[in-house]
Amino acid sequence: MLTMPEIKICGLKSVEQIYMINKYDIDYVGFVFAESKRQVTPELAKEMRSKLRRGIKAVGVFVDTPIEEVNQIAKYCHLDIVQLHGNEKDDECSRSIVPVWKALSVQDKEVLNRLEEYKAIQGFVFDSGKGGSGKTFSWDLIKGISSKYFTILAGGLNSENVVQGIREVNPHIVDVSSGVESKGEKDESKIKAFIKAVKTCNTFYENYPHL
Repeated sequence: MLTMPEIKICGLKSVEQIYMINKYDIDYVGFVFAESKRQVTPELAKEMRSKLRRGIKAVGVFVDTPIEEVNQIAKYCHLDIVQLHGNEKDDECSRSIVPVWKALSVQDKEVLNRLEEYKAIQGFVFDSGKGGSGKTFSWDLIKGISSKYFTILAGGLNSENVVQGIREVNPHIVDVSSGVESKGEKDESKIKAFIKAVKTCNTFYENYPHL
């Protein structure tokens, strides 16, 4: 039976975007601290976090940042979770002061051999390895994973394909960034369409749980 996935909107860059997001039924936002066109400073992230509606959790996105620095930023910005996209080992993850989502690039079935390496994390983010690029990967490669591991599906999701992604992967969370943007900025109409698509999928499977 399919789970009801939660929703994460990643790559927020301004307080104005936080005010917009606060109006909608989502569960997580992502602040990117790694080098990226969506990168924010800890100072801005702290301000955005302070304006975030209660009930929405803040996730910090890092790539190969020393865990001591990750912890400093997590504490300063009051992050709920950190999402690590680099070559971090389980020992580093175990030293995080908040729960860790470990991101893995899905190129082939080889990714499955890495899952047992990580014991000190809350879940896995599966993406194409080109974060924020709008590129998907073959969801068949991780079919069934969510029955054993807490699964966050990312990489190229949008309102047109998220339902299919949910049907194939049955993730606990769907994570979108570029798929709700226009010209590099968060697009409220696309955010609404994405949320509607996810909720429609949930309703479908509540009515037809045997499918």
